[in-house]
Amino acid sequence: MDKRFEKICILGAGNLAWNLAQALHRAGHKVIEVFSRTREHAEELAKITEGRWTTDLAGTGRDADIIILALSDNAIEYALESVNPGDSLVVHTAGSIPLEIFRDRAVNYGVFYPLQTFSRKRLVDFSGVPVCLEANNEGNLEKLERLAGTISGSVYRIDTQQREFLHLAAVFACNFSNHMYHIAEILMKEKGIPFDIMQPLIAETSGKITGISPFDAQTGPAVRNDENVIGKHLDLLSSMPERQKLYKLITDHIRSCHGR
Repeated sequence: MDKRFEKICILGAGNLAWNLAQALHRAGHKVIEVFSRTREHAEELAKITEGRWTTDLAGTGRDADIIILALSDNAIEYALESVNPGDSLVVHTAGSIPLEIFRDRAVNYGVFYPLQTFSRKRLVDFSGVPVCLEANNEGNLEKLERLAGTISGSVYRIDTQQREFLHLAAVFACNFSNHMYHIAEILMKEKGIPFDIMQPLIAETSGKITGISPFDAQTGPAVRNDENVIGKHLDLLSSMPERQKLYKLITDHIRSCHGR
């Protein structure tokens, strides 16, 4: 292990920080400090990673080799007003925040962006999580590659513009898809159908795109241009105008993509 990364400070104790701090700890790094505005969260994560905790940003990370801002986008700017990284390598984990947010605020800085959805209730196996990196110079980028390589087998150099579009794509692929699951769950619950019935379909839909492109994997009434089924579905949604509008919008878009 690169000894320069034995001491790590994590700012944040939310979904990403919860998973990342534990992955780094399991890899042998010393997570010496955890910050959160919520004392219970900071204390709990620090106990797991055998470090100290704090709810006060001032003075955090002073003895750390690397400071990881695993915070919401809005909180990063606020944190940088209080934290003085000195010579420490400071990184954020956001998909849509440019590297240049650190300019004139740090000497050594970068981005450590894991492309995954995280939850405190479900620990993710980081070994398969793509970690996207950017830094202000080649030396810092190589340091981040070594760090990322201790927890993941998928490490990529991705610049700010690429990362912004990657994050946009991830919102479509993950967040929007999950919202569709939520709508499906509501529709099923309203008719007394357990959501478990849908699980194999969701798993197969996700799994098959590892072998074929999403375009070729598309099925359903829209790609078949099945007017009878589409009309029936729109009728079923007549008392739910927002969902009906969403169904029609997505159906029309699939049709246009497939020349229907």
